[in-house]
Amino acid sequence: MRSLITLSLFLGLASCATAAGRTNAGEPADGRALLARMHDRYAGHWFETLTFVQRTTQYRPDGTSQVSTWYEAQRGPRLRIDVGDPSAGNGALYTADSLYVLRAGKVVRTMAEGNPFLPLIVGVYTQPLEQTIAQIAPYKVDLSRLHTEELEGKPTYVVGSASPTDTTSPQFWVEKERLIVTRFRLPLFPTPDHRVQDVRLENNVPVGGGWLATRVRMLDQGKPVQTEEYSDWRVNVPLPETFFQAEHWMEGKHWVKKP
Repeated sequence: MRSLITLSLFLGLASCATAAGRTNAGEPADGRALLARMHDRYAGHWFETLTFVQRTTQYRPDGTSQVSTWYEAQRGPRLRIDVGDPSAGNGALYTADSLYVLRAGKVVRTMAEGNPFLPLIVGVYTQPLEQTIAQIAPYKVDLSRLHTEELEGKPTYVVGSASPTDTTSPQFWVEKERLIVTRFRLPLFPTPDHRVQDVRLENNVPVGGGWLATRVRMLDQGKPVQTEEYSDWRVNVPLPETFFQAEHWMEGKHWVKKP
């Protein structure tokens, strides 16, 4: 995940062990049951593709910042990011477990580092439960640990932590009413103490049968590292599979409309 900050961003059903989490109107027993409930709430209704323009502000250790424009597109388990003018061919392609970095339309770097947004923000609603659980396994969230807190006045499930005092374990937060992730604490880049970073998914708006956080804040030890602000979002835009294949990066028409 060390490349998430510079190139990211933006993401069979359950066995009988989770059946109670789906059919019982009470509280989910654990994180697995909660993921099953999230899936069942939106399965068959969530949008298939998404495009948006992202204003990205990156904060340097010396106190300065840099603002750039990224053009992003998501289809299923893949996220394409064009950094700057898409015609330059610079950007990144994410899957849940891999990253391809491109320069001038060519792959210059490949890493076995996925993007947690894909399984937690998108995949949980559009793919089998077991696939989502496998994709988040590398982040070492303990699905057996679950408690409830309030986040911005909304009752919220916290998966991966058994107590409000635990702010260091890998965890994700799911708003109880809408069953969407509004926060997670996961290791986005390496640090000497292997600490987690804090990601806030804010200003959620309804789109295409699902939800989109139109502002994302990434913090490390309480200090901003990156802020993302989305605009011009569109769902269910026709996008071919080749648009999300690194070897075909410069082929075909890009969704960004030229003046």
